[in-house]
Amino acid sequence: MFSLVFPGQGSQKIGMGKDFFENYDLVKDLFKEADESLGISISKIILEGPKDKLDLTVNTQPAIFLISYSIFQVMKKEFNLDLNNAKYFAGHSLGEYSALCAANYLSFSDTIKLLKIRGEAMQNAVPEGEGGMLAVLGSKVEIIEDLLSENKNNFIVQIANDNSEGQIVLSGKISEIEKLIQVLKSKNIKNIKLPVSAPFHCQLMNNATEIMRNEIQKLDFQDSKNKLISNVTAQEILNKEELKILLIDQIENRVRWRESVDHMIKNGVNHFIEIGPGKVLTGLIKRIDKNVKTNTINTDSDIKELKL
Repeated sequence: MFSLVFPGQGSQKIGMGKDFFENYDLVKDLFKEADESLGISISKIILEGPKDKLDLTVNTQPAIFLISYSIFQVMKKEFNLDLNNAKYFAGHSLGEYSALCAANYLSFSDTIKLLKIRGEAMQNAVPEGEGGMLAVLGSKVEIIEDLLSENKNNFIVQIANDNSEGQIVLSGKISEIEKLIQVLKSKNIKNIKLPVSAPFHCQLMNNATEIMRNEIQKLDFQDSKNKLISNVTAQEILNKEELKILLIDQIENRVRWRESVDHMIKNGVNHFIEIGPGKVLTGLIKRIDKNVKTNTINTDSDIKELKL
């Protein structure tokens, strides 16, 4: 039994999806529709750069979605793979939007426009240089939760991503993160500052939440038989109304990726297929359970080698 998973921010690189763009008309058509929907040449940014432009959150989010969705469509339409047989669709942060579009809850055009707004809102929620993110390595989430609780009067930092055993990402104001680093240092807990432009998935994103609340309520989500896993609950999303609420909640809440993968495995999934640039999720899934089968789909040959 397989699940389809879609990557989030950080997996982008110049030229991603170029082979698919050059070889398939349906991908050229999706790139053209993306450019028209966004009113900018996201195609040019993806294929030619410059990197600093691709790395702007407002561009990164629609760009990664465009590549993930393009590959998904090639798998379905050019290779005739029945991907609707997936037990679950899931994605990491912005990857949840790739998942919900692939699972037929929202149109391609609406999804890519929404991600541009999401990227802009998240980028602008906190003044540049004020917020940051910190990866904590080799520790358990319970230990970090206790540590944050013990120090809640000294600083406010939140867990942004529970990615896998031994990889937790935290968000907050840089001044507060510096205080946390001192506490981690005293306990010999390894940590690395991340090169991000904003503190995602924490309360500092509350302005972005309000923008997304307004935008999401305007859109025409569809019902679908395909099952989605929510970042916020690490459980199945029951219907399109619940999906809307959880997408709004997702902006300020923890991405429960480790728990999401555990939930899928407990419900019979033994094969994960990562669709999109990079192989970050494949690495995380293997750290969560080394016994499951994984495939990363980045090229034609990856699709040819895939056995469902």
